[in-house]
Amino acid sequence: MLSTVEELKLIARCIASDDRDAFGKLVEAYQDSLRRYLLNLTLGDACLTDDLAQETFIKAWASIRSFKGLAKFRTWLFRIAWNEYISYRRREHPTDDLDSPGVNSAYTDCHSATEANMDVQVALKALSAKERTVVLLFYLEEMPVKKVVEITGMPEGTVKVYLKRAREKMAIALSN
Repeated sequence: MLSTVEELKLIARCIASDDRDAFGKLVEAYQDSLRRYLLNLTLGDACLTDDLAQETFIKAWASIRSFKGLAKFRTWLFRIAWNEYISYRRREHPTDDLDSPGVNSAYTDCHSATEANMDVQVALKALSAKERTVVLLFYLEEMPVKKVVEITGMPEGTVKVYLKRAREKMAIALSN
């Protein structure tokens, strides 16, 4: 993980001179956590994770000049990843509501039995996409509620409700 000063220096180099090496260092610093987040968000779909991560970094590079530094770079990057995931879902499943219980059925059918037996995957599959996102950011990425609000654009109360609802659904899924 980069310190705030190191991060800002790299961003400044990217903006000032289109320094791809500096951006490469930012990618190296954040790619593991971003891919982990996307992998869990897509319920283990490695190919989709690769595509979404690549699109996220491409969009980050293309819009690095719009980064204002009001949030940490990681928060900004995760917001781009969230938007990429939502765009993908809308393209591939235009009639799905991200909060509907059946939204995960398309993913559930395409995973192997070994993945389905993993407790965490089973629990995550019980959640809607928005609940899963909030849980992954809050628990797995250890982001405070305020950062989750920044990334998802949801009101703070909604994030807290999703966390509570997700804990309840995961407990039920794990008890079965």
